[in-house]
Amino acid sequence: MKLRRPARRATLVVHVAASAGWLGLTLGLLALATAAITTESHPTIEASVRAMKVFTDWLVLPLALLTLLSGLLLSLGTSWGLARHRWVYTKFWLTLATTAASTFALRPGVNEAVATVSAGDALASSTDLIMGPIVSLSAYLFMTVISVLKPWGLTRRGRRLRAAHQRGQRKLGEKQRASPHKEVDAEVMRQTA
Repeated sequence: MKLRRPARRATLVVHVAASAGWLGLTLGLLALATAAITTESHPTIEASVRAMKVFTDWLVLPLALLTLLSGLLLSLGTSWGLARHRWVYTKFWLTLATTAASTFALRPGVNEAVATVSAGDALASSTDLIMGPIVSLSAYLFMTVISVLKPWGLTRRGRRLRAAHQRGQRKLGEKQRASPHKEVDAEVMRQTA
């Protein structure tokens, strides 16, 4: 299945916008977590963790899933493929892992911090609140770098597919050279019609 040019471009725009949104959201979560752990003001701490809860409840999962699905569609619908290039394969697994971590670690951690602060208690561990955004931000920046640089070359599957394609092209070229029939040019056909 290959995406046509308009669909590929639209999917690419969605993927880049969702990825940039996820990266920006993570920077916002990092700023809020930093504000919460560096202040002694209970209202500031409570406001910061409540804002983090709004972001994690309403934005993190939709952006993560949109990034994952649009990236999957791009990889399967273009010549890059999902398992042909190491950088695409790495991005897929990192996106899957960060989506799972956001769902099963970040959101519950923020919800627990909100419950703790709402009860009037101090945060149990400030590192728990800030580590999620730090790890996520590191992963997203790494994925951005490999998207731009496209390092590491082909996977084994990619090398096999490329070799098979090259063999097919060689056979097609040999068949065309061996054919006794003259190749028909579309321009010549239009002129004679």
